[in-house]
Amino acid sequence: MNHGLEIRWHGRGGQGAKTAALLLADAAFKTGQYVQGFPEYGPERMGAPITAYNRIGREPIRVHSNIYTPDLVMVVDETLLHAVDVTAGLKEKGAVIINTPKTREEMMPLLNGYKGNVYTIDARKISEDTLGKNFPNSPMLAAAVAVSGVMERDAFLKEMQGLFEHKFAKKPEVVKGNMQALCQTLDLMEKTLKQNIKKSA
Repeated sequence: MNHGLEIRWHGRGGQGAKTAALLLADAAFKTGQYVQGFPEYGPERMGAPITAYNRIGREPIRVHSNIYTPDLVMVVDETLLHAVDVTAGLKEKGAVIINTPKTREEMMPLLNGYKGNVYTIDARKISEDTLGKNFPNSPMLAAAVAVSGVMERDAFLKEMQGLFEHKFAKKPEVVKGNMQALCQTLDLMEKTLKQNIKKSA
């Protein structure tokens, strides 16, 4: 795939990894990009490991396989690090984002020697603060956008507002909570990215 972004999502059934991948594809499509968003079908049991994928680019996408050398890996459930090699095929110039309250340094020993960028975000806390429940997919979605730069912040928030209003037409409080989750995560990730730039300067 030329000049595009490939993302692999790792989660468990019921955590929203598949939904996050589909929402990201929808938002990117609305900003004029070519997109793919699809799950890898297996046992669809609640709590079972699942994988989902995104391809996003400015040129038509002619590949329709799973993604084996992603630019970005999203880990929605940190317990998967003990069972799944989430960094398999991940480009060294890429990144992995893990939903965890722990630090990057605490996560590194679980990543099989991966040398690329590693970010952590406490998506559970953010979702519980903004939505009252553990729905980590919205914070993880925002983290993916912040780190990848696949969309401008304002364009992303505008499209997500519309998508949430359609999805939760009868639950305006859910729309508000999801938007707050996105904004909180973007603020946190942008702060982290700026700190990393300063450290490497």
